[in-house]
Amino acid sequence: MHPSLSLDRLTVPGFARVDVVETSPSTNADLVAAVRSDPAAWPAPSALVAEEQTAGRGRAGRSWETPPRASLTVSVLLRPRVPAETLGWLPLLAGLAVVCAVSDDGVTAAVKWPNDVLLPADDGVAGLGPYRKVAGILAEVVPEAPGPGPADATEGAAPAVVLGIGLNVSQSAEELPVPTATSLALAGHPRPDRTDVLVRMLGELRAVVRRWEEADGDVAAAGLLDEYRAVSATLGTRVRAELAGGAGEVVGEAVGLDESGALTIRTDAGEERTVTAGDVWHLR
Repeated sequence: MHPSLSLDRLTVPGFARVDVVETSPSTNADLVAAVRSDPAAWPAPSALVAEEQTAGRGRAGRSWETPPRASLTVSVLLRPRVPAETLGWLPLLAGLAVVCAVSDDGVTAAVKWPNDVLLPADDGVAGLGPYRKVAGILAEVVPEAPGPGPADATEGAAPAVVLGIGLNVSQSAEELPVPTATSLALAGHPRPDRTDVLVRMLGELRAVVRRWEEADGDVAAAGLLDEYRAVSATLGTRVRAELAGGAGEVVGEAVGLDESGALTIRTDAGEERTVTAGDVWHLR
């Protein structure tokens, strides 16, 4: 039996609202619907957390479920005031925030472009190198959802974005959604406290987004590009990127990220290709 979140300790400075529900098919879908229905009720940042998620949505339409109270399934409403062309950085920066939060537990985490968080594993799996996946991230822009108040109702207001994070916390190997995954408990943390991890994770996310906004979306000026590079398991490695929509693949060394967060791969022929979306596999 996994313990419930401790609501009396679930206080996140700077968050306008943090709601916890017992079960949700998908916190992202529920929060998107809530914001579209009543945007004034969801000031940014706000969060919706489910003790159990039964039909979660991952990138490329993949679905997954979580055992009750064994993981953190949370969706965060943000209205980042940055240039629209930099919004592709949001899931990457969320990955950085998760790394900062879970690494406090004595675990050294890493980010895999574009939206996964990994933990070192002696039995790493093909495509991930010496790692296993502990968290996934999905960002969705909420259509036609103006923010509350006169300032946000004006033309050019910051778009509403729902950022979903699924983090495996206390699952056993048998409870994991896929065989390539791991959890904080399996990685060596004997009794991870989901409430503490959630508070840290939301706090790190707010701090990262504020730095990003203060630098007008310039991750280099904010110091976030260097921090991301330092925890990246993708940059500097040989990768195979399977392009979205079955548009082929790109193989080579992952050498950088552009101003939109897209991945630059240098092929064996010396050509630099920019990948904006797709599955990226680490090659040994």
